[in-house]
Amino acid sequence: MRTARRSDGWATRRGRSVSVLLVLAGGATLLIGSTQTWLSAELAETTLPVPGAAASPVLQPLALAALALSLVLALAGRALRYVLGTLAAVLGVLLIATIAPIVFAPPVSAVASTVTEHTGLAGEQAVGELVVSIHATAWPAFSLLSSALVVLGGIVVVVTAARWRRTGRRYETATAGPAEGPLDAIDSWDDLSHGQDPTAR
Repeated sequence: MRTARRSDGWATRRGRSVSVLLVLAGGATLLIGSTQTWLSAELAETTLPVPGAAASPVLQPLALAALALSLVLALAGRALRYVLGTLAAVLGVLLIATIAPIVFAPPVSAVASTVTEHTGLAGEQAVGELVVSIHATAWPAFSLLSSALVVLGGIVVVVTAARWRRTGRRYETATAGPAEGPLDAIDSWDDLSHGQDPTAR
């Protein structure tokens, strides 16, 4: 029983901040990683560095989507939280599916745009004939972990969203009841401007 209460308390106090931070951190590190060198394409006479954005053209748009989602998630109402949490998890899975092949077996297509820009030759077959070998840096693996953070953030949202504290509660005020005491001219004018009879109090 105590464990369940502690879990509920954690979800109430930390669920929102933890999930938002996970998605935000994942999206931010992915965006940073997209500007770094992911691959080295070795040709016969030179070696070309391939940035993440060139190795995976969808990386930057998906990373920006994760960042935007984390900002919306911080302010979302209860119903929207589940939608955003599911989207975050799906987005993270898409990122993993995009990055994993580059981590474990970099395809020629990942370096094709960079090689074409350098040599002027287009087409995967032509590029494949030029490329001697492809070596991955640590950035693809790091970005794979960042994608997992986005997935984890989405899961945390779905699991804890029902118990998040409402935003803006500290700014809420109780509904004012009928005023007591004598009416002054300003009170009477306010009542009349709202279509109310000031003598009915």
